[in-house]
Amino acid sequence: MPTLADYAELVRAPAGLSVPGDVVAGAAAAGVLRARTPALAGSSVLLYWAGMAANDWADRELDAKERPERPIPSGRVTPAQALAVAVGLTAAGVGLAGLTGGRRALSVAVPLAAAVWAYDVKAKNTPAGPAVMAACRGLDVLLGASGGRVARAVPAAALVAAHTYTVTALSQKEVSGADHLLPVVTLAGTAAVTAAAVRPGRQRGWRALVPAALAGWYAARYGAAQLRAAADPSAPVVRAAVGAGITSLPALQGALAAGAGAPAPGALVAAAAPLARRLTRKVAAT
Repeated sequence: MPTLADYAELVRAPAGLSVPGDVVAGAAAAGVLRARTPALAGSSVLLYWAGMAANDWADRELDAKERPERPIPSGRVTPAQALAVAVGLTAAGVGLAGLTGGRRALSVAVPLAAAVWAYDVKAKNTPAGPAVMAACRGLDVLLGASGGRVARAVPAAALVAAHTYTVTALSQKEVSGADHLLPVVTLAGTAAVTAAAVRPGRQRGWRALVPAALAGWYAARYGAAQLRAAADPSAPVVRAAVGAGITSLPALQGALAAGAGAPAPGALVAAAAPLARRLTRKVAAT
């Protein structure tokens, strides 16, 4: 029988720390950062873990060649068990969203779950992969905003989606390696995302320093990894850049929440970034 560690590796458990900030950023932007937000964040984490399990189930034959150490090809988790985990977590995530936010939350959670499965089963290894995964993250932000003025959260959703596009584009080359141009292009995208996250006029005084500091932290961490990949686009270096993109996302989410008027929750979200980095040394995020 699989151990808890095997299941944690299957769903890439530490990477789940990059998810609650989507919901917090969306809720802050929509003006509905309330007691129900943690439950919606929990729903988001469940759907993310479901996607990770579905990913390994869908890629089990490819992983047998490229990543034989993964739980399914190594024999520690059977394909049927991985599929059951993916289906069960999907149902739990959608159900929790419905219980927490009613029909408005379900109107986002159901398309989000569908997009997650579409990515894993169909789009992942195609040119459409980065766009589909970006849509997943954008919807995740809108899930947090589902109880308020959703339109106000669209800019934050677009920025998180843009970041996700860069990470996913790099991830498609984390086994084979990339050319030098790809990390240069994704780095330009990161610079644009950072600038948009801290555009002047959104906050004043000390409150303006929090989103700027968090966005700078995000850019420094993820940007440095992309610079290394541009200099050496071999598979291990590109894979490290992907990991940095995943684990630095809470800093961007925190900047967006702080910029929307929630500096304390934003700082709390960003605090997940160093914790995620430490945990991914034990359980890989990619």
